[in-house]
Amino acid sequence: MSCGFSMNPFTIVFITLLVLVLQSLSTFGDGQLLVRDYYKETCPVVEEIVRYNLQFAVLKNPRMAASLLRLHFHDCFVMRGGPGWEVYLGRKDSLTASFDGANQFIPAPNSSLETLIANFKQQGLDIGDLVALSGSHTMGKARCLSFRQQIHDESAEEHYDISKRYTPFRRILRSICPKTGKDNQLAPLDFETPARFDNHYFLNILEGRGLLGSDNVLVTEDHEGEIRKQVWAYAADQELFFASFANSMIKMGNINVLYGNEGEVRKNCRFVNT
Repeated sequence: MSCGFSMNPFTIVFITLLVLVLQSLSTFGDGQLLVRDYYKETCPVVEEIVRYNLQFAVLKNPRMAASLLRLHFHDCFVMRGGPGWEVYLGRKDSLTASFDGANQFIPAPNSSLETLIANFKQQGLDIGDLVALSGSHTMGKARCLSFRQQIHDESAEEHYDISKRYTPFRRILRSICPKTGKDNQLAPLDFETPARFDNHYFLNILEGRGLLGSDNVLVTEDHEGEIRKQVWAYAADQELFFASFANSMIKMGNINVLYGNEGEVRKNCRFVNT
């Protein structure tokens, strides 16, 4: 459950507390399945410690919320304005550390719908999970490098121009992200409510205003119309989206769980223990 940050002084205190917790947990739970009260005996207040510090981090920097999806795999998670659910705890970290390995299953921002579906299927997630979890793009920001292709590719205009609203939207994006340079310039994934977890993501992609190409393809490349129906349902009913998102997050949290000596609890989630 190690969560490493390097943001500001409060983080140092947070990490110190977690290291103390990890030291007390080093021999606990070998071979045990994920459970809700994994730390009940060894550190009953650990969830409050994690929740408080992550909420504080997100308040100071809303972009942190998008990164918290990764922390879901380190027994840590918090959401700003969105749904809540019981996180099953006890995950262990891999015995090897690889930046490329950690990112190989993360879809590229210009992925086709076919690629997205295949990528999620490989992890045991279905199309319903794909749509629900894509809703996490209601928060956070993306670099210019991630969305430059779709806003400057004239041949893609007809593909993405679902409504007349897309034209001024693309004009705004072009002012933020020119054809060359400013690769690290940031734009919010959701221009309407960038610091709030809600269902605006689905309203955006129905209007062709998804920031990433991989957002818009949920609608533009859904030739059978089934995904579009789910998008419409979430756009019309935020609580339905919240419920589906929570269920898919729990499902995603059970991907590739390591047991016993297959993994370890890292003191720094970026490095294996020495």
